[in-house]
Amino acid sequence: MHLDPLLPPMVGVISVILILGLFLQAFRQPQLVGYLVAGVIIGPGGLTLVTDQAMIEHLGAVGVTLLLFFIGMEVSPHQLVRGWRVAVLGTLFQILISTGCTWLIGSWLGWSLPRIILLGFVISLSSTAVVLKLLKDRGELDTRSGENVLLILLAQDFAVVPMLIVVSLLSGTEPETIDIIKQITGGVLMVGIAGFVMTRKHITIPFLHQIRRDHELQVFTALLICFGLAFITGILGLSAALGAFVAGMVVASAKETEWVHHSLEPLRVVFVALLFVSIGMLIDLQFFRANWMQILALVAGVLLTNTFINAGILRGLGSRWRDSLYSGALLAQIGEFSFILASVGLQADIIQGFAYQMTIAVIAISLLLSPSWIVLMKQAVKPEP
Repeated sequence: MHLDPLLPPMVGVISVILILGLFLQAFRQPQLVGYLVAGVIIGPGGLTLVTDQAMIEHLGAVGVTLLLFFIGMEVSPHQLVRGWRVAVLGTLFQILISTGCTWLIGSWLGWSLPRIILLGFVISLSSTAVVLKLLKDRGELDTRSGENVLLILLAQDFAVVPMLIVVSLLSGTEPETIDIIKQITGGVLMVGIAGFVMTRKHITIPFLHQIRRDHELQVFTALLICFGLAFITGILGLSAALGAFVAGMVVASAKETEWVHHSLEPLRVVFVALLFVSIGMLIDLQFFRANWMQILALVAGVLLTNTFINAGILRGLGSRWRDSLYSGALLAQIGEFSFILASVGLQADIIQGFAYQMTIAVIAISLLLSPSWIVLMKQAVKPEP
């Protein structure tokens, strides 16, 4: 009797996630912690139930796209317009200050300028997936802190593109002119679609009336709307998640969110879980055991520094201290796009093997500890709803 080789790891992954989920539920901890720990357990450093890490990472990228699509359906476009100062100035100051702090440390340790800028960029990016999932699960997207954090996260997604260009220039590789043109075109297109949606109370999506009674067609229509625009932004050199977010805004403007939620919610749960599992799999337990004190010290420094940098910026932009500190804690971890920057830095020989492994470990552990840090800060500062 032939046994599909995919079945044993699939059963193992689901079992580990379920057991950890039940355990964390008893302690009222967010499920994403369970997903991260599950990745550690089933990955190369644990039980090795899954060895094809690239496949899990690709499936996890689908989770980010679906998550941003759902967030786009729930956010008011007018809130985004009102908060442009927070998005632009907050993100700009955050990147500059984070890079400046890295420069102070790097100058003392004798780092090269390319390495300083690369690591400054890495620690300045927060996790869109972690933060938005926490805000969505807790119903805090429409709070002051939730709105400010969302704006900064979206601006950071835009900032990834110029960061990659800068890293390429530092490595001596000039970006192709056609790539820059595509990215500018993509940015203009996304701003144009978002602006069109904001100026209309209601828009009509063709053929939707023909699938209202057919659930199967609804599933594929919703997937096409989500991944179609994500695909366009991807080939134009921007984050696919940004395209999915704008697609969500289009669906919300068409007043079709109910059946789209119903059709895609189960897929969102599965693929977002796979995203965090893939991050957990990046944690090399042997490397962690050999360098755990240094890793934890760096993670603590990142969480504290990013919290107070972001809190100070948001306070300067008019937020209350309580809200600013909570928002700073929400943005304290290092994001999933930093994995991409670190990989580019490794390929460009800006950082080498040990520094790369240390960077990956710090990013992953910061994501793992982030929910607990956010809960701790929320209880300490008690932000206003």
